[in-house]
Amino acid sequence: MNTYKTGIFAELVACVYLVMHGFRILQRRYITGRRTGRAEIDIIARRKNLLIFVEVKRRGDVITGLNAVTGAQSWRLRRAAETYIAQNHWAGDARFDIVVIAPHKIRWIRGAI
Repeated sequence: MNTYKTGIFAELVACVYLVMHGFRILQRRYITGRRTGRAEIDIIARRKNLLIFVEVKRRGDVITGLNAVTGAQSWRLRRAAETYIAQNHWAGDARFDIVVIAPHKIRWIRGAI
């Protein structure tokens, strides 16, 4: 399986995991626009009054997955989330999470970014 397909599969696993924890998936692979300094958000999900923006990383271990989210990427994710919130007039709570898919392990880090 190539890197692209592995990433798509990891996102699917993360979606199922979030749904099992009571979240409803609102959008996958949300992109605010190319060449605008913004990013793609892998998953946007909601549970009651909480909106989460999720970055999914598929790595060989959890620590490597966490370290894969750079400062520059965090900044772009925040900008993309601001755009989503403004476009959808969201007035509830929001946070950034990371889901790391490692062999035989899923790690969900809440409020990671």
